[in-house]
Amino acid sequence: MSSPSKKTILYKILKWRYRNISNKNFILLLSILVGFTAGLISLLLKNITHLIQVVLESDILSWQTSFYFIIPVVGLLIVYVFTKFIIKKNVRSAIPLILHSLSKKDGIIKPIHGYLPLILAPITVGFGGSVGLLGPAIGSGSTLSSDICTLFKVSGKTRFLLIGCAAAGAISAVFKSPLAGLVFAVEVFSLDLTLASLLPLLFASVSAIITSYFFLGDEVLFRFDVIEKFDIYDTPFYIILGIGTAFASIYFTKMYFGILHFFDRFSKKIHRLLIGGLAIGIMLYFIPPLYGEGLGFINDLLHGDHYTAIGKTPFDSITENIWIVIALLTGITIFKAVAMTATFAAGGSGGVFIPTMVMGSSLGNVVSKVINNLGLGIEVSESNFTLLGMAGLIAGVLHAPLTSIFLIAEITSSYELFVPLMITTSISFFISKNKMEHNIYTTELAEQGHLLTHDKDQTVLTLMNLEDCIETNFIVVKSNYTLKQLLSEAVAKSNRNLFPVTDELNNLIGMVSLDDIRDIMFDITMYHKVKVDTLMSQTSTVIMYEQDDAKTVMQKFQDTGVWNLPVVKDGKYVGFISKSKLLTSYRRKLINFTR
Repeated sequence: MSSPSKKTILYKILKWRYRNISNKNFILLLSILVGFTAGLISLLLKNITHLIQVVLESDILSWQTSFYFIIPVVGLLIVYVFTKFIIKKNVRSAIPLILHSLSKKDGIIKPIHGYLPLILAPITVGFGGSVGLLGPAIGSGSTLSSDICTLFKVSGKTRFLLIGCAAAGAISAVFKSPLAGLVFAVEVFSLDLTLASLLPLLFASVSAIITSYFFLGDEVLFRFDVIEKFDIYDTPFYIILGIGTAFASIYFTKMYFGILHFFDRFSKKIHRLLIGGLAIGIMLYFIPPLYGEGLGFINDLLHGDHYTAIGKTPFDSITENIWIVIALLTGITIFKAVAMTATFAAGGSGGVFIPTMVMGSSLGNVVSKVINNLGLGIEVSESNFTLLGMAGLIAGVLHAPLTSIFLIAEITSSYELFVPLMITTSISFFISKNKMEHNIYTTELAEQGHLLTHDKDQTVLTLMNLEDCIETNFIVVKSNYTLKQLLSEAVAKSNRNLFPVTDELNNLIGMVSLDDIRDIMFDITMYHKVKVDTLMSQTSTVIMYEQDDAKTVMQKFQDTGVWNLPVVKDGKYVGFISKSKLLTSYRRKLINFTR
């Protein structure tokens, strides 16, 4: 079928939709579609990864049992070859990419960035890279959601909501946790929890979980029933765990950005791959559970089988000593963040959500084992503390306490741990939030001024495109112009009272206003005596094109008290932004965003 025919069919569909389906109902239908596709993408990622793992564990590659710590390097090498020679694009972290597209691209995500993880993440994780699949699932689902919005020509605000629906659907499908998915979209994507957004998020979550049940049946990532219930006398230990997970969250985030910055020193990707791959191999040799996502490790801890969780290590001969086990689990707690970040820095593709859970489960298990083996006659549930540790790390690293509470509650199909979860996550979130204002997804975006938040004023300022506010109908003059030239070539031809002064290279060197020449503009004797360089004033405050955001520009207007500010790019004159134009643009964006 020809392209014009396709456009005609789409036009007819859209025309029928506008006549027969209200906007509200159409959004609900799209949310169901988005949830379904997010669920399918999550299952596709999981199955491709599982297939790769099965092949690697088969007799074809039987040597893997002896040299499994080399396999992640092979996977990273495949990703390197694919990105450098085939697609020639860099791997970008999924959720920060989505958040940036929401703030600066009106929610439009380039397909190459969104769908790339469908190929690269299964290779990275399937070959043992120490990252997760949830981030790529959310990224690809959000990209498909963005494409659906483009196809059906929905508004920017609806696009934001449906991208949130994709995130909710991915979590709902992966964990079979619809409420956790909904809350995640609200906490991490800064969506407003109103009736208009709640229903689409619910529909997407339910659609995704039904998709998951249809293809996987009752299969779940974690199977665990809470046996030991809340005991008020264990409250001090929940507080200790909350403090521990808070500091572990701070460590996790600082280690993540610290290692990435270290690898930035190496300009060549192959050098990053070799150094990162070597580091990963060494860590896997001593700490095998760092291999892959680590979901099996969590399940083993939940069922009290720490020997299987730890696996074969060089320390097998002394693991009968419980303190050696505690030391190995502590090593997993410490080095999971290192292995994960090294995988990213070496060029791997994946997410941070599940590695956060792995680190938290290990820390929670360590705390419970220490309490139980101090000889104080105190016994706490190691499985419960494993779950609480996961919740504490999610709350601290992702700044998503409600997501962590509902996720654990839905995983256990019980609300018996609700009070301990509230204690641990609230403490972890409070301490980590005070130490780090932004979470691991949003830190870099916040530094660039591109972060959307629940603060509507701040969000509207972030969404504003300053380029739309730049006015270029100002007449430019040169510093060697005489007063007569200024009047005849600029003042007489302009309805503006400001005239930018530039040099031969178009660098802004000053401004002349009508107020500067009002006293002499009718004095003919001054026409050839006075030049612009004696009339102009210096521009102490300018707007930096593509650097200053709307919030910064607002502050500059407030500090200077002027009505117009020049815009420059690398010192060269671009135009002016007026306070009235900026405020009008802000008002329009606010109306569109809140209606």
